[in-house]
Amino acid sequence: MVGCSEIAGNKPMGWDEVRKAKRRLSREQGAIIKDWGGRIPIALIYPNSYYVGMSNLGIHAIYSLLNNYREVVCERAFWEREDKNRKLPTLSLESQRPLSDFAVLAFSITYELDYFNVVQILKASGIPLYAADRDERHPLVIAGGPCIMANPLPLSPFFDCLCIGEAEVILPALLPILFKGIAGQRADMLKALASLPGVYVPLAHSGGPVVRQWATNLDDFPVHSVILTPDTELGNLYLIEVERGCNWGCRFCLVSTIFSPMRFRSMDKLVEQAQIGLKYRKRIGLVGAAVSDHPQIEELLVRLSQMGAELSICSLRIKPLSSAVLREMVKGGAQTIALAPEAGSQRLREVIKKGISEDDILEAVAKVAEQGVKQLKLYFMIGLPSETDEDIEEIINLTLSGKSILDRHQTGCRIILTIVPFVPKAGTPFQWLPMAPLSTLNHRLSILKNNLSPKGIKLKCESPAWSQVQGVLARGDAKLAEVLANMEEVSLSGWRRATEKCHLDIDFYVHQKWDTAEKLPWAMLNSGTEPEKLKLELNKAWPLASHRTPA
Repeated sequence: MVGCSEIAGNKPMGWDEVRKAKRRLSREQGAIIKDWGGRIPIALIYPNSYYVGMSNLGIHAIYSLLNNYREVVCERAFWEREDKNRKLPTLSLESQRPLSDFAVLAFSITYELDYFNVVQILKASGIPLYAADRDERHPLVIAGGPCIMANPLPLSPFFDCLCIGEAEVILPALLPILFKGIAGQRADMLKALASLPGVYVPLAHSGGPVVRQWATNLDDFPVHSVILTPDTELGNLYLIEVERGCNWGCRFCLVSTIFSPMRFRSMDKLVEQAQIGLKYRKRIGLVGAAVSDHPQIEELLVRLSQMGAELSICSLRIKPLSSAVLREMVKGGAQTIALAPEAGSQRLREVIKKGISEDDILEAVAKVAEQGVKQLKLYFMIGLPSETDEDIEEIINLTLSGKSILDRHQTGCRIILTIVPFVPKAGTPFQWLPMAPLSTLNHRLSILKNNLSPKGIKLKCESPAWSQVQGVLARGDAKLAEVLANMEEVSLSGWRRATEKCHLDIDFYVHQKWDTAEKLPWAMLNSGTEPEKLKLELNKAWPLASHRTPA
């Protein structure tokens, strides 16, 4: 068995991982097993657990796209917690081969904190971490995904090329270069890749703009569950992508820029995909940043319900919130509705351009109450630009007003608050703004917990300390690679030791307001949104915040 040559006791090293992979495969429907003969083997790597990764529709889409090519064999790989602790080499799921056996390693990166796992995967696999240290003996290492599209700089020294845009458009041009050049000189192949639209090759970049690529017509590229397994968070759902992008333009959010323009799939294609999905699952999960904005959403849900589908929608806009949509969701078995006010005060909602009022929020809660839903999730951010303790008090007041509405309907519906610190993201109008200090974030979390927990409201809070790390990575440059490479363990203490060793100025990356006249680390990216437009949005926000002292 490849990759299991070291003996530990009577079992080859990695035997447990092989057995686990085979057990997972036996519980899957839809896995694609190909013979390697005459094909380019590509490992599609999600740098987090199988449980998380197999709920990511992007993995399903790219897996299907790559395996549709006769010349390609694509297998999946993940990074499990036990791999981290034991420093075991990652094995592919389908054939249980080590990553060093593959010609191409293709990472899909969704979360900044997974950067640590990217480094661990490469180190544990015995592949040189830095692209400059690799040659023709080693796999070509590439990456894409939302984090890469926003700011590839922190990981750029580790990758041969980075894809800025959507795989459906980039792969048809990229793969022929791999087919032709994978057995030749790496420098020649990198030069050819660097000439492609939307492909950033750090070692061969000319200095010109890298223009983000996107699919014009989503109906040409169906995206839905390809592999079904019970061993994942959304294992009871057949997932279908309804749309990409968002037209609302919240000033903290990446989606409006890196997935613009907003595009919808046609209702006929969605119904067609649902008919296939219902052969495998009773529940259909509709996926997208703004699913309820689909121009035919009510008709779509009625048709899916008539087909016998139970329905789940990943995102509902507070305004407009259709009672018909809620009704069809509840009829289809939905027990939880999630809404995102983001901020408690009207002033702060205007700062972030949320476009909703307190009346809109409470009206939406009333509509949820009328449907007898068992659980209402509310998403709020803390540490938003210009936020004060008064804004936190308004989160409390708004939540308690919502609870009062639910209690009057006597539905037994409980409220869960998810609290996330604001993190400035590259490519957004707030990319120049700082995060709030950790002391401020912890203080405001305490206010929320002390006032809401005794009222029976559950709070789920993202760690401010880890959010600070995320902020450094989100606004980082290539200097971050040295820190990532020097991480001895993936922990806050390991992070602090590595930043001290590398003399990284945390305050600069995450707690300082940047001058809009200065060149940004990711300035070579052309997202399709002009920097001047982002600056204009920032300038529109600041008069609303100017009478408050920023956090």
